Amino acid sequence: MPVRAALLCSLVALASCAAQREKSAFIDAMVAKHRFSEDELEDVFAQVKIRDDVLKKIAFPAEAMPWHKYWKIFLTDARIKEGAVFWRLHADTLKRVSEQYGVPPEIIVAVLGVETLYGRRTGYYRVIDALSTLAFAYPPRSPFFSKELEQFLLLCREEKVSPLQPSGSYAGAMGMPQFMPSSFRIFAADFDRDGKRDLWRDPKDAIASIASYFKAHGWARNQPVAVRVFAKSEDYKALLNDKINRDLRIDELESARVEFSRPLPLESKVKLLAFEQERGDELWAVLDNFSVIKRYNQSSFYAMAVYQLSQALLNYRNSSPYE
Repeated sequence: MPVRAALLCSLVALASCAAQREKSAFIDAMVAKHRFSEDELEDVFAQVKIRDDVLKKIAFPAEAMPWHKYWKIFLTDARIKEGAVFWRLHADTLKRVSEQYGVPPEIIVAVLGVETLYGRRTGYYRVIDALSTLAFAYPPRSPFFSKELEQFLLLCREEKVSPLQPSGSYAGAMGMPQFMPSSFRIFAADFDRDGKRDLWRDPKDAIASIASYFKAHGWARNQPVAVRVFAKSEDYKALLNDKINRDLRIDELESARVEFSRPLPLESKVKLLAFEQERGDELWAVLDNFSVIKRYNQSSFYAMAVYQLSQALLNYRNSSPYE
């Protein structure tokens, strides 16, 4: 066997041994901390698969691409039209949820559109495989995914579901809104009061759960998310959020010759973000509700895609004679 091939095999074997040690330590902790049966957990994890494709996907997320490619994934005519249909079918639920939680229908529908194409693509990985792979075989995020695996097993016990049953994304996110297990346990809602929080098949529960999450993270009712701005000089560059990382006053931006596409109250506090287009940056002033969307996914690209899809859905619905 060539030296490099032998070395590679040795490294793979070492990684496998390390994953096995991590798994054993995790089982011991679940037994001690939460009184799980060691035999039952051993049986479950004997059926878990460590998946190479999960490791590949976590290393190259969609948010790694430039904005001018990223937004085109979500701002399509098909996604907008399908979202309008979803809105029409669930208009009553969206209205009731919006009134209760203060989150606009278009934001809720846009999250579902970006996450799972309105529930059509909820993921095909077994959640326990995805979480175990990332907890035991992906050291950069092992602490985070170990906690999510812990939460997942607690969730399955609470919901009386086999841990081998739920499916989701390569990162272990579940259902129409793609909740991680920790979020599912805290924020998932049984809106139709049927005794189950079904985020895979029940749009009512999924809609209310998104609104529940946003409200808990500080969504401000009837407040803006973002405003497009235009720079008349290069002075704006010193105020970009990646340079100063603080809120800006409206007059600070105006002094840098930044013009707003629509007015904001003078007391508003914003952050200035630049999104790379093929012919220069697209500038946005974002407010606190934008930061709330980022609590759902930390990427500014994600939050902007949700916001822009929400506005496209709203415009389509307002202009269509069938809505």
